[in-house]
Amino acid sequence: MSRRSWIIIGIILAVLFAGYLTMISPYNTMVGLAQRVKEQWGNVEASYQRRMDLIPNLVNTVQGYANFEKSTLTEVTSMRAQVGQAKVNWDNKNLSADERVAAANQMESALSRLLVVVEKYPDLKAVQNFSELQSELSGTENRVNTERRKYNEATQNFNTYILSFPNNVIARMFGFREKAYFEAAKGAEKAPEVKFN
Repeated sequence: MSRRSWIIIGIILAVLFAGYLTMISPYNTMVGLAQRVKEQWGNVEASYQRRMDLIPNLVNTVQGYANFEKSTLTEVTSMRAQVGQAKVNWDNKNLSADERVAAANQMESALSRLLVVVEKYPDLKAVQNFSELQSELSGTENRVNTERRKYNEATQNFNTYILSFPNNVIARMFGFREKAYFEAAKGAEKAPEVKFN
């Protein structure tokens, strides 16, 4: 081979190597950001799990207190069944993130209605077990909201990075896709309505 052929091959190899190096940094950043989103989703799920563990105790406490009134007992028993169904759904590890969010939203809906039922019984709020559970639940709800916000921030960072040029080209090459933001369930902005017979 001639000297000119070696120079051309060297230039081609240098260009390929430079292209390779320019892809490594964005790829590694995408991996890191994707892992941050995954970690934050785990934190959201941990907060949901804490809520799932607390709510049956809260329902049992209300049910024990409300045994004397049939309509309230019926309402609480119905909510307990909903909580149980949401818990079964939540424990299913084969569910997608969207399905797990739906199970969590189902739990939130039952919890909101339960707390409206509780408002009918001011004496119940004075029961120590109920007060402690309600306080723990309030703290858990704050954690859930904080973790959801952090998840959305991590998702925004990831999405912004992979959608920016030239990162979007590299993201497509390696199969990085936009992550979905956490959104509240439809109708969550409305207060729950509980009717007593």
